[in-house]
Amino acid sequence: MAYKKFVPEIWSEQYNRELEKALVFAEDCNRQYEGEVKQAGDTVRILGVGKPTITDTTTATDIVLANAENVADTSISMKIDQVAYYNFKVGDIDKAQSVANGPMDALMSESAYGVADKMDQYIAKLAGGSDADKLDTTSTQVTKANILSYVDRGLKKLYEQNVAPNSKITLTVPPWFYMLMKQAYVDLDQNNSTMIENGKVGRYGNVIVKMSNNVHTVGTDSLIMLRTDKAIAFANPLTHVEPYRPDNSFADAVKGFVLYGGKIARPKELIVLNCKQ
Repeated sequence: MAYKKFVPEIWSEQYNRELEKALVFAEDCNRQYEGEVKQAGDTVRILGVGKPTITDTTTATDIVLANAENVADTSISMKIDQVAYYNFKVGDIDKAQSVANGPMDALMSESAYGVADKMDQYIAKLAGGSDADKLDTTSTQVTKANILSYVDRGLKKLYEQNVAPNSKITLTVPPWFYMLMKQAYVDLDQNNSTMIENGKVGRYGNVIVKMSNNVHTVGTDSLIMLRTDKAIAFANPLTHVEPYRPDNSFADAVKGFVLYGGKIARPKELIVLNCKQ
């Protein structure tokens, strides 16, 4: 008989809540495609169209409509082929000697955080991909004196690529970058009693600043994402949790996995600040 306290409907709901709370990068992704994928290896075709050529004229007789333009297709594919899983057991004697909710509940929480962390790192690593737009070709050494102008350069590039200033823009930074930014911008932490949640640590103008230890690094360089919430598409269509009783031991066990995948869907809405201390 499987672990007697395991109620699938209740545990699965709790697990999903903990999973979402642990994610920082996924919170600022476009997740509208999750309902369209159910199996590992599924591919989502994210539709996109190019811009027709607009020709201006001052004379109606100059208008030529003989040959319609074939506008380029800008659709991209997002594969859902990443799996993170766990499989652990708790012995009957351990359960009998435990107090309160016991080791099973604690291990479930740890498993939820662990797979969330894997997904977080996966999204952060997209900053190092070939389709990520880096602010500079080489890394910039950031100091208290230049950090705000450096962030402003990234924002300027977003705005020049037609990202609206009133868009939801997020800057996800490692602790060292946050501390420098805090020293340079004294207003960063003002009125934040309701804001410090899921990694949020402040605002810089209209930009939400978040802190995460999962910011992707290459050597000594940090690849910091400055992006809108439409820049990266992410899907986690399947979360599976299954209790069972191993045949070869006196124990209850739980195994589970998450299926996920992501893609930079709007490259012009993501700027990577490749920098170092």
